[in-house]
Amino acid sequence: MTCFRTWPCLLLCATLGVFGHAATPREEASLDFRAIVNKAKDKVFPAVVFIRCINENYERGEKASNSSAGSGVLISEKGEVLTNWHVIDKAIEVRCLLFDGQAIEAKVVGSDQDTDLALLQLKLPDNAPSLPLATIGDSSVLKEGDFVMAMGAPWGLSRSVSIGIISCSQRFLENSSEYSLWLQTDAAISPGNSGGPLVNTDGHVIGLNARGSLMGGDMGFAIPSQTIQIIVPQLREFHRVNWSFTGLHLQPLRDFNRNIYFEGTHGVIVSDTDADSPARTAGILPRDRIVKINGQSATAITEEQLPALRRSLSLLPKLKPATIELERNGKLLSVQLTPREKGKVQGEELSCPRWDFTVKTINEFDNPELYFHQKTGVFVFGIKYPGNASQSGLQARDILLKIDNKPIATPDDVKSIHQQSLKNLNDSHRLVLTVLRNGLMKQVVIDISRDYSKE
Repeated sequence: MTCFRTWPCLLLCATLGVFGHAATPREEASLDFRAIVNKAKDKVFPAVVFIRCINENYERGEKASNSSAGSGVLISEKGEVLTNWHVIDKAIEVRCLLFDGQAIEAKVVGSDQDTDLALLQLKLPDNAPSLPLATIGDSSVLKEGDFVMAMGAPWGLSRSVSIGIISCSQRFLENSSEYSLWLQTDAAISPGNSGGPLVNTDGHVIGLNARGSLMGGDMGFAIPSQTIQIIVPQLREFHRVNWSFTGLHLQPLRDFNRNIYFEGTHGVIVSDTDADSPARTAGILPRDRIVKINGQSATAITEEQLPALRRSLSLLPKLKPATIELERNGKLLSVQLTPREKGKVQGEELSCPRWDFTVKTINEFDNPELYFHQKTGVFVFGIKYPGNASQSGLQARDILLKIDNKPIATPDDVKSIHQQSLKNLNDSHRLVLTVLRNGLMKQVVIDISRDYSKE
């Protein structure tokens, strides 16, 4: 249980019957509080699910499997379980333990890395009994100081509940708040709590636990239910979120962290645009002040207002011109911006046994520094130690241009050459790789005569 400040500690002590004298009005109020907490807990706790996954991993130069654990919450009679993307990322097997001890396999319906949300579907038997369900509430009404409970299975243990308050109802985290703000709480959120519900005193899920401190402390972060309500319907229908891409980078009018302040109280500033992006094509420039998007006012005074604007831009219809009204050098302009599909934010991965390294496709969102050098292609993702690749001087993040003078554009190209090389081991033990490393072309020779997997 999370430690509170002085008066809440006394309040909870009273609820547990620490005081032996007749109840005072304050103690009677504390008993009411205990009843409120228990009633709210009983509404949601049976719907909490313990999740265990078998995941594929390519980071160490070979395809490997590892186990991970997290939490989830049942949200529909069909057996839908809401959890985090990072709980089920690259999962090849998902098992769920329900409140009554049932162990049921689940499939991933859809997931979204950008908001760290995922939707599972339990593989329920025919005529399965009704499941306990949780109700999604409204996080927009939360205020600092509101009591909440974090539920889940911390550290892979059985279910638990911690209690605390909302420390900040609209927390902006740099590089982690592209489309959504966070709920900050001092209710304990530990590894394994990820995907479990954050519950208010009405017994409604107002957030999904996502981040906590490995060393304890009083900072945990949950995804607001406002975001959940937007994302879940898309996961159901499309199995992913169909984000649009504009290439706009936005800056608030009052940028305290960078000590940059713009005049006026309306609009949002364009800090930059991506190369070859719809925004760059539309002629939008840095320091332009966007004031309207398709006739709707667009304003971000502080950074906390940026995620909602980014989300509205990223939910614009793809390949359909949107009207952007902006101010430039005191003049009002109107431009047509046509968003394109954002697509995958992670590259495809492939293992190359005997070569002893793995590869991954270049992705502009996952590997922007590699994308700068080459817009498409494949790079060395992981290197096995010890192994043939590690002995050759090949390095992770080398971009593969050619293997044995054959051009490389996709993982399928690598796969084809890899299969052929294993068939021809009796004839040739050498591979010549042409790679791009930090913008410079290099030749790397790999001797694959040794089979480290048998040693």
